[in-house]
Amino acid sequence: MKIQGKVIVITGGASGLGAAAAEHLAAQGAKVIMADMNQQLGEEMQNRLGEQAEFVQLDVTDDAAAAAFFQHVENKYGQLNGLVNCAGIAPSAKVLGRDGLHSLEMFQKVLNINVSGTFNMLRHAARLMAQYRLQAGEEDRGVIVNTASVAAFDGQIGQAAYAASKGAVAAMTLPLARELARDAIRVMTVAPGIMETPMLKGMPQNVQDALGQMVPFPPRLAKPEEFAQLVGHIFENGYLNGEVIRLDGAIRMQPK
Repeated sequence: MKIQGKVIVITGGASGLGAAAAEHLAAQGAKVIMADMNQQLGEEMQNRLGEQAEFVQLDVTDDAAAAAFFQHVENKYGQLNGLVNCAGIAPSAKVLGRDGLHSLEMFQKVLNINVSGTFNMLRHAARLMAQYRLQAGEEDRGVIVNTASVAAFDGQIGQAAYAASKGAVAAMTLPLARELARDAIRVMTVAPGIMETPMLKGMPQNVQDALGQMVPFPPRLAKPEEFAQLVGHIFENGYLNGEVIRLDGAIRMQPK
C-alpha cells in the first residue's frame, strides 16, 4: 500500500510508539487520526503535525465511543485505509506478592485494554476498510498493525497479566489475516523488545544503560522511530500478512 494520501487511525497516538508511528506516517503523506485518552499530549501532537493530523480523545474499550469515532472518520474522510493499535498498559504484579494476591481486577483491566480494546478498534476499522473501492494498481483495501511485546513469548516474573494480554494479541494475528483476506485487508503484529519509551527515559541513565546492555546487538534500547519505520514498511510491503515480527535486537528476556 502506498502511504501517500491514505487515512490511518493510530491508537495510543499521543505518546511513545503511537506518536512515533503518527509522525512517520504523516511525513509519508498520510492523514493520521490519533486516538488517545491523554488530551493534552494529543493536542500537542496535532499541533506539531499540522493539517496532516487530527486528535480525538477516545477510550478504546468503550464500544459506543468507538463506533461513533469511526463514524466520524467515515463522515470526515470518506475512507479508512489503516489502523495501528498502540494503546495499552503494562502494570507489574506477582501472583503471590508481598502485599497479598495478585488483584483480579487489575488482571481483568489489563486484558480489557490490551486485548478487548485492540479487538474493538480493529473490528470497527475492518468494517470501514472493507468499503474502500480499490483504485487502479492497488491490492490492499486496508492494513491493520497490532502491537504485542516480546513478553508474549518471554514473559518475566510479575508480567502474568501483561504477557497474557500480549500473547492474545499475537495469537489473533493469523486468524484475523485469514478471515479478512477476502476483503483485501492485511493484518500484522509487531512485538517490540525494550523500547526507549518516555517511561524508560525517565529512569536513571545507568539503569537505561544496563537495560541496553542486555540486548545482543545493537546493545541499546530500541528507538520508537525504529518501531515506526517497521510499521511503515509493513504498510508498503504487500506480501507481509498474518505474521508477528519481533523488534528486539535478538534479546530473549530472563525470568527477572
